[in-house]
Amino acid sequence: MSADRGGPTTSPTTGGVTVAFCPAPPLLLPAVEGAPDADTAALRRACADAVAAMLAFHTDVVVVVGAGPPAGVGFGDGDAGDLRGFGVELELPFSSRSRPGGRRVPLPHLLGAWLLDEAGYAGTRVGVGPADLPEVLRSLPGPVGVLAMGEGSARRSVKAPGYLDDAAAPFDAHVAAALDAGDAAALAALDPAEGERLLAAGVPVWRAVGAALAGREISARLHADVAPFGVGYLVADWAVT
Repeated sequence: MSADRGGPTTSPTTGGVTVAFCPAPPLLLPAVEGAPDADTAALRRACADAVAAMLAFHTDVVVVVGAGPPAGVGFGDGDAGDLRGFGVELELPFSSRSRPGGRRVPLPHLLGAWLLDEAGYAGTRVGVGPADLPEVLRSLPGPVGVLAMGEGSARRSVKAPGYLDDAAAPFDAHVAAALDAGDAAALAALDPAEGERLLAAGVPVWRAVGAALAGREISARLHADVAPFGVGYLVADWAVT
């Protein structure tokens, strides 16, 4: 595998995959954030850059993968979610308009859909959980975009949701190094038990992406590795051939 720190420079062949890795904190949405914050604005810009890089290769479909749905449950046209749990009376569709009886979309997929909307992406999008990603990628001829939604440890500081754990920063640093190097095997080998202990919600997603893409050539760029609120936010993009 290879890494290009200047950003992806070679277009994937037919059947190629591009990936944007973005965190899924509620404050990514301006409606939830409330008063503007410089750290959040910088995170939003990093996510926008990663998504733009993923879409630059004219993907036929974007697969949004995030924790939440059980195996076999996916999202598409007519499904939607809301932000009432965060004090905001707002419903957002996953793709196209919501419809009565549509599935309720978990927050990671809802934020992924919002990022795609912000990027102006009007193509086909599919939402899945980590367990279904390999099969979905095998079933799509490509080119395919993957929007991998999940954050690092929520134990990066004493003010973090899970308080401080000294193992949190090294764990996130290992993930950041793998994202920066385009090391899919390292993502696939992440310890799920340690990820759960450190409240790193992105681990199942990262493991799934790594397992699906291990052994392929990858051009990689790390956009952000920050923890302004005691939670690790990692942003990267990959071009996979």
